[in-house]
Amino acid sequence: MVRWLAFAAVALLAVTGQVNASGVTGQYVEARTCDIWTGPCFANAEMNISGKNAVLAWKVDRGTFEGINLSGLGVVAVVTASDTLGLDQTGPARAVVLVDKNANSAQRKALIRLILKQAGKLAKNVVAVQPADIKLTICQCKGGGCAVLQAGTARIRTRCISAKHDKACGNESAYYPPLAQGVKAQPATAIEHQFSGKGLNETWKEVNRRGAYVGSFVTQ
Repeated sequence: MVRWLAFAAVALLAVTGQVNASGVTGQYVEARTCDIWTGPCFANAEMNISGKNAVLAWKVDRGTFEGINLSGLGVVAVVTASDTLGLDQTGPARAVVLVDKNANSAQRKALIRLILKQAGKLAKNVVAVQPADIKLTICQCKGGGCAVLQAGTARIRTRCISAKHDKACGNESAYYPPLAQGVKAQPATAIEHQFSGKGLNETWKEVNRRGAYVGSFVTQ
């Protein structure tokens, strides 16, 4: 009996440890100024002509990062690169970070460190940090590609890709992988993708481009 109780206590400790382990999970959306779901011929035609700008958004459902509780908070990286994103870069990228206005000082710093871990070099050179009301909703549609992001001067709206209506060459696939690590996402069509803010010395607005990813993320 004593041995069984000891075993049960160890098992409970193991489960509790897993539940309390640090890490965050949540929703992820990105959109770029080039086609992601595309054929090689279209991708080659756009290389280093477009696709140098992107909006990446994370919304934490629950969890802690580096000991800071980030549950319910969002953060967005608006990126401009020297070359088409997904290719080797000849220069450093620059990023404007939009941080959830509801985050306190410690949470703001943790959110910035979170996207640095997720996006790596793309978020290393931050030129501005701005508070924003970040709203990210991923709809539970059948195709899983419907999302809306509103974050200050950045906006993304997506829909599911239609294999019938979105094909151009019949050889489309997810040509570029997601820009962030620890992401499980699928390609989507960006009905709207724009950034109209300051900090990068450029703005953009696009519609109906097959250049988005919608899904989830996890990090420790």
